[in-house]
Amino acid sequence: MIELPADDREVSPYTGYTRAHWEAAADRLLAAVEPYATPDRALYHLPGDQVSSSGRLSDGLEGYARTLLLAAFRRDETALGRYADGLATGPGGVWPRITDRSQPLVEAASIALALRLTRPLLWDRLAGPVRRRTADWLADALTAEPWPCNWELFPVTVGGFLAEIGHREEAARAAIDRGLARIETWYAGDGWYTDGDGRKFDYYNGWAMHLYPVLHAWLAGDTGLLDRYGRRLSRHLTDYAHLFGGDGAPLRQGRSLTYRFATTAPLWLGALTGHTPLPPGQTRRLASGALRYFLDGGAVDERGLLPLGWLAPDTSLVQGYSGPASPYWASKGFLGLLLPPGHEVWTAPEEAAPAERADAAHPVPVPNWLLQSTASDGLVRLHNHGSEDVRYDPCYTRLAYSTATAPEPSYDNSVIVGGDPSRTGIEPLGTGEGWIASRHSVGAGTGVTSLVVVRGAVEVRAHLVAGAAPGTPVRVTGWPDQGGVSAELAPVHGLSAELTGTTGADGGPALFVALARLTGEAEPRPLSGLVTVVVGEDEREVRVSWPGGPAMAFRFTAEDRKWSVAPR
Repeated sequence: MIELPADDREVSPYTGYTRAHWEAAADRLLAAVEPYATPDRALYHLPGDQVSSSGRLSDGLEGYARTLLLAAFRRDETALGRYADGLATGPGGVWPRITDRSQPLVEAASIALALRLTRPLLWDRLAGPVRRRTADWLADALTAEPWPCNWELFPVTVGGFLAEIGHREEAARAAIDRGLARIETWYAGDGWYTDGDGRKFDYYNGWAMHLYPVLHAWLAGDTGLLDRYGRRLSRHLTDYAHLFGGDGAPLRQGRSLTYRFATTAPLWLGALTGHTPLPPGQTRRLASGALRYFLDGGAVDERGLLPLGWLAPDTSLVQGYSGPASPYWASKGFLGLLLPPGHEVWTAPEEAAPAERADAAHPVPVPNWLLQSTASDGLVRLHNHGSEDVRYDPCYTRLAYSTATAPEPSYDNSVIVGGDPSRTGIEPLGTGEGWIASRHSVGAGTGVTSLVVVRGAVEVRAHLVAGAAPGTPVRVTGWPDQGGVSAELAPVHGLSAELTGTTGADGGPALFVALARLTGEAEPRPLSGLVTVVVGEDEREVRVSWPGGPAMAFRFTAEDRKWSVAPR
């Protein structure tokens, strides 16, 4: 466990975390991994039964590289001296070579970034032969083929360091230009990238797609590049600030969630480079809230280590590339320690996060998300009508995610048609003030057009199922009941009390409507008194009325055998 100093907390209604707390957390994480270094300190074999698909040797390199990154942000010369010992034997001897699409390419980026950030403290003090072997080992990253996703940025990061020290400078600059050109095709606008082809929107936007280009531009002093990538980062943070709950919890959506407070990296990055729309006190509140959420919630075990999991070990988050040291990409969350103690992010009073200020329904058009938050309990819910990566279901393809719940194997937040819970070919149909819509495929030939309308914690969910055989059973599911919050799902149209129904005998489209709610309130008002829903006689129109508020009407229409829905 990590216990942070209590004697220097500021008086604050929020986290009360100061720079001293962040430093203490970094120091204790670094101290905890030290016993697991090999005698030559070139590898860190952290405990655990999990071995990644890359093998134990690569996992040991991962342990070295990711904890070195933490030491670099901490800028502690004693810790960096231990990692200098590993450089004496690791490159060209112990470490596996960097080859096409191999895990060492990932770890080379962390090592290169750490060396670039701490050059006077580490690199410049190494003996000449050690520098040459290390640079030669890193140089393989310049020509190794990455996977077509955020991996394209690892040669960029290595190239930035090698160009700075004058090692294979022409190849280094070619790798930088090539990687930056490749990610350009994935920039979708408004500060959002997809992580490769398709619609893979998740936290990799912040801790990879923005982090590496912005840091490279900043470290290189390239004002043109920094202006381009910095403006994108700033726009991204406008949405990103809404992804954290009032308790600091990040949304549990996407892959690699075991990186935990790596989610804070883009917040610090904006402050570090001057490209952020967030007030300094809000930046620290969001970042410190996430760190405290994990530390207080038990993410660090009795040995002081970060195991694979979320608040505790959790095998559901383990993926093929996960090794015992994989969680230490959480080191990226300590990027803020590059800011000097007198920086306003450290000195300004904390300010409330967006989820704490007022109830909100924040549309994010590029990924086609709607972020629904409630100030009374600090919960954030993500209505996902545009992000898809079937390789990593269920963390991508469910209809909704939250800061308080995790996707379940039993298919929460889904429309199950004929026993098939799949959701592929997601097509955004738009989002606006308090609503969002999309369509997707279920198996072959069946389509579901979905509409969600929200206010406060209340959700109206409408699903039009088309193309299914007559009498096909349909089941609608809602939020999982977990995390100290209460979940409700109530039928409105086309559904039984068990939230099941069937398509019509004529095989035509069938409409199913339900009310949903996820809340942390102890005694919430009954759902029936918070919204009125009327379905038109032709079952193609849904009218939603809020007491004392606006009424909205939505119409389902078909064109070329594809159904859409939009406000009237």
